[in-house]
Formats: sequence, C-alpha cells, structure tokens
Amino acid sequence: MTDLSDLKNELNPEQYEAVMTTEGAILIIAGAGSGKTRVITYRIANMLNKGIPQSAILALTFTNKAAKEMESRIKEMTQKKLQNLTVSTFHAFGVKVLRQDIDKLGWRDNFSIYDETDRNSLIKETGRELKYTDEALDIYKIGGLFSDIKTGRKTWNSENSMYKELYEGYQEGLKLFNAVDFDDLITLPIQLFREHPDILQKYKDRYKYIMVDEFQDTSHQQYEFMRLLSDKNVAVVGDDDQSIYSWRGADYLNIVNFEKDFPNVKEIKLEQNYRSTGTILEAANGVIQHNTNRKEKKLWSGNGEGKPIEVYYPDNEATEADFIIECINSIALTEKRKYSDFCVLMRSNSQSRPIEEAFLSENIPYTMSGGTSFFQRKEIKDIISYLRVISNHDDDVNLLRIINTPRRGIGRVTLEKLNEIAKENSCSLWDAMKSNFTVDEENAEVDLFGEVLTEIESDDFSDDAMDGMREFIEIIEGGKNMLGGHGLAKKVKAFVDEIRYYDHLLGESPKSPKAAQYKMMNIESLIKSIDVWESNPDTTDATLYNYLNRITLLSRDDYEEEDTGKVNLMTIHASKGLEFPVVFIAGAEDDIIPHARAVEEGGDAAVEEERRLFYVAITRARDKLYISACQRRRRHSFAQKDGDAQGPVQDAGNECKPSRFLDEIPKSLVQYHEPAKVVEADEAKKILDDMIKKFRKPIVPGFAR
Repeated sequence: MTDLSDLKNELNPEQYEAVMTTEGAILIIAGAGSGKTRVITYRIANMLNKGIPQSAILALTFTNKAAKEMESRIKEMTQKKLQNLTVSTFHAFGVKVLRQDIDKLGWRDNFSIYDETDRNSLIKETGRELKYTDEALDIYKIGGLFSDIKTGRKTWNSENSMYKELYEGYQEGLKLFNAVDFDDLITLPIQLFREHPDILQKYKDRYKYIMVDEFQDTSHQQYEFMRLLSDKNVAVVGDDDQSIYSWRGADYLNIVNFEKDFPNVKEIKLEQNYRSTGTILEAANGVIQHNTNRKEKKLWSGNGEGKPIEVYYPDNEATEADFIIECINSIALTEKRKYSDFCVLMRSNSQSRPIEEAFLSENIPYTMSGGTSFFQRKEIKDIISYLRVISNHDDDVNLLRIINTPRRGIGRVTLEKLNEIAKENSCSLWDAMKSNFTVDEENAEVDLFGEVLTEIESDDFSDDAMDGMREFIEIIEGGKNMLGGHGLAKKVKAFVDEIRYYDHLLGESPKSPKAAQYKMMNIESLIKSIDVWESNPDTTDATLYNYLNRITLLSRDDYEEEDTGKVNLMTIHASKGLEFPVVFIAGAEDDIIPHARAVEEGGDAAVEEERRLFYVAITRARDKLYISACQRRRRHSFAQKDGDAQGPVQDAGNECKPSRFLDEIPKSLVQYHEPAKVVEADEAKKILDDMIKKFRKPIVPGFAR
C-alpha cells in the first residue's frame, strides 16, 4: 500500500484536512480543477489505512466512467483487490438494492430495465390501448412529464391531468412486463426503505461511511436516497458553480439542505486550481461572481498568468469554422500539439454542422461526443430483439419488445394472460404462448416457413390474439435458418422484408415518410455490418450466436473508447469533468448562451444556470482559450406544405448579439482576434527571401554547400 505518512507534502492544507477528516458530516466545496478526485481517492485510502473495513464504505457518483476511475485509482494506491469496497453510481446501487428485495414491491427479481426507447414504446402502446390519437401522443413531452411526476418535480394539475390515466396505464405496463424505468432505480429503493425499515437498517448497519461525489448534481430523490442511508459519517463533495443539470432534476440547493439535515457540518473549500492558467481562472471568477445564489469562493492558480483569452467576432458560422481550423492548424504546427489537445465546445449539437463540414473539408479528424448510439436506435433494437428471440426463445425481455412489432393484435390483455400462464407453469412466455397450439402435419397446410400449427380451442384468448400469436410463432420458428450455414446478412435482409418492417415504419410515421426511409437506411447499415463481419477472414465462426455476443460487447464498450488523434467536438454539458490544453467556445451569442428558450421559461434562475454553464466551458481550458461570437447566423427550419415537413431550409442569416457573459470577463484579460490580411505579392516575396536567409546554413570551408 502507498505510504500515507507524507501526505502533508503531497497535498495542500485544505486537501489534507479533507483527507484526514473521516468522522462526522463534511461538506467539501471543490472548485474546478482543484484535485477533487485525488482528495476522494486519498481519503478512502486513508480510511482503509486506519482500519475501517472495505465493506463499511459506500462511494456514490454519477457516471460509470467516474466510478471506474475512482475504483481504479484506489486499487492502484492500495495495491489491494478491494472486492468488498462499494464504488458505484446512484442508479447502479439502486439496481443492487432492488435485485435483493424488489419482490417486496411486487416485481420478480429478474426485472428488466427500460431505457428511454423502451419507455417511449410502452407509452405509445399504452396510449393506443386507451384510444389516444397520434396527435395527442407527444412522446417526448409525455415522457418528460412522467419522469417529473415520478420524481416529484411536478404534481398533477389542471394543465396535465389529461395524461394521468395514461401514466397509470404506463405504470401498470411496467409491472406487467416485470420492468422498471431509469427513474425507478432511485424511487423504488426509497419506497422499499420507507415501507420496510428492516431492509433499510440492513444497509445502514453495513455502510457506516458514505461519500457522494458531484453532490451539486444530485436530484431531490437522490438526496433522499443518500439521507436515508446515512447515519453520521457522510462526506459530500461538489461545486455549486458547476451545477448545470436542473433540466434533469439536479438541485444545487441540496448543499443547503445538507447543512440543515446534518448538524455540525464541517465545511472545507478547495480553491487552488491545478488545471488552468491565472488568466483563465480570473475570467471564470469574473463571470461567476455575477451569480447571487452561490457559495463564495475564488479559484487561484500556481501555473502562471498564461496567454490572454482571444475573442473573435466572425461574419457568420462559416467564417467561425474557418477561424477554428486556422487556429488549430497553426497551434498544432508551431507548438507540436496533437489533435486530441483541442476541444470545440457548443451550447447545443445544432451548432456542429458548419464546424464538422470544415473539419471534413480540411481532413482534420474529429470525434463528436453525445448523440444516440447506433445500437440504441429503436429500429436497430427491434431487429436485434428478433434475432435474440430466434437464438433464444426464452428471452422474455426481447420477446416482449417485438411480439406486437409490427402490430399483430397482441395487446395488453393477451400479455397479462400469457404472463399468468407463465407464472402458473414456471415457464417462459414463449412456452406459455406455444401451449395454445399443437403441430398437425397431416391435416394442415404448410405455412410459408414450412412450419405447421393448429390452434387448440381456448376461451382465454380472442380470435385476433390467437391469429397474432400463431403469426408470431411462425415468424420466429421460420428464422431458424439463421442459426447455421452461410449468408447471415442475406438471411437477415430477407427476414426484415418478410415481416414487412418498412411498412411498420411507414405506419409509425404516416406524415413523415422520410423518417421511415432514414430508419430503414439504418437497418440496411446493420445488415451491411453483418456482411462485413462474416466476410472478414478473421471471423472463423460466423454464427448468429457469435454475432449477437459481439454486438453486446460493442454496444457496451464502444462509447468508452478514446481516440488520441482527433479534435474533440462536444456540447458544454458533455464536457463537464474533462480538460483540454486548447479550448474553443463557439457561438457565444445571446439566444445561444444564455439560451433563448431557457431564459424565456426559467427567468433569472435560468440565466444563472446558463452562466454556470459558461463558467464550466471556460474552466475546461488549461493553457489557451478562444471564444467566438458570430455577427450573423443562419437558422435551420423545415418548410411546411399541407402540414408535412418538406425538408430543411435556411434563412439568409439573422443578426446576432455577443453573449452578455462576454462583458463579464475583465477586459484586461481579453485580446481581440484580427483576421489574417491578404499579403501582396511584393510583401510575400520579401517574407520568402527573409525565410531563405534565416534557414540557409553558413558555408563551412572545404565543404560544398
């Protein structure tokens, strides 16, 4: 284990105090770049060094990446496996609690977790059963409302009560399918703890020391989850100036709640920044001090003053992109920097198109953070679910996903009855469904898959439901040809055609056939990827089973891969916790940051959050910061004809005002960029002659030049 006896020399006084204080309630206000992760790592190592059992420590954070990094650092420092130490995200810990005791709430312990795509599908299906029109089903809006209701951010009122029946049906659907959504991973453990104090006590008896990272990002529900678990030894680490997630329930005022709920809180401020230059920190301080509801702090750096912040007002977004390209190429050449040293930050993904086009035209490699993973797209998940059920009929989760996709008359009532049969007979839903049919090869006609089924008379199901189940069984059984032999890609393509999936897409988006075409192109890309995989000489066994195993790993791990040779292009929200030597903030204009809609809907509180967002953007930079604000910017919209979107159009460009936040940066820190002037021919010749003289080597006697 690392020697911790010399900690005073490795940490600054405030860090040392935070590491050594292990008892009681502690609030650590950790400014940007102040060594927060280092403090947490040393603190846990110190607790272990003092003899506190691994099993008594619970460290909670928000992303899997942060949890893995924290756990990895502690293991490296202690040189121990630490199998009983719990370092987890809130949601992963919620899953752990539910896996043990969700049966107390009426679920089975092999529950599924619905992502946003699955949630939206269930809302849509529930709405159809309740006879909602397509126009009334704004899935994005309804999904957000349901999340707000479930987590207590909103209550039912006269404006939203028309969706209450839909919400109740959605909740019933989750339980029917033995599924929970993402919000349930926090709300259900809280319900479990409140209704079963003995279960809560079991966790309190184990976890005597609790730490929460990124505390400013906790929602009310997450705070309550932590508060129920905590006894007296609890440390929270955060920075109210970096609270930028109110739209998903985060509330930096939980810092105030913490001070109320835990008496005699010890507050420690980490204000020394180890990341950025003095100029960048002064700019960040100048901006954030205009917020009123915050813990007073002032970041400072020992890294020297550094270069001025460069501000540029390009004519439009194309000129802005050229400016970014020009700076990247120049710095990469003169300072020998890698492309991965550069990051371009935007308020929203909609700003990326001109920048991406400029990168492509100049052959500058880049990576765009965020967006929906290919394998998480609904149409891809549908086809993959079919393939999974073909390879494993007893996969209830994937079977439920596609049993009525495309629609074949199998509704909720049918599924409830199938679920009852499965429970009574301790079998899968597939077996429950097939129990209603028998094979009659002598008297029945062979269906198009070569399988012969005759239904048994049953009062449990309607004729439509029996027809739908028969059709589904025939489809799955007919897919058996994919399990062996060659040509998997061709077989998948034929299968997609056979189930008329494109017609299903058209039916889902009757007013937007282009959306259906786009989704079908994604499926064609999937089929092409299968073809490439099975044609690869390194693929020795191109079976459906092996393909499904491969994409399971890909869809899980791809987003964690980091390419060191690409410029980073991302939203400011996605950049939190990261740092880069050179940062560009693009589109620093009013209506973009602060965002017009946020200000309109949220007033002064929204402006303060937008200012925190700008503060986060500034503090991502280590050595050099560029900020650009266009004088004119084109807005994209869709032309309408008879109610249908006809495609994207552009206006000539609206006049823009620089962001009000730019005025909050002290003028002494700013240098205004002047675009490069065109060099006349005579001047160019003089520059060339001077360069030749500069680089010409002196003649050494006895040697030819």
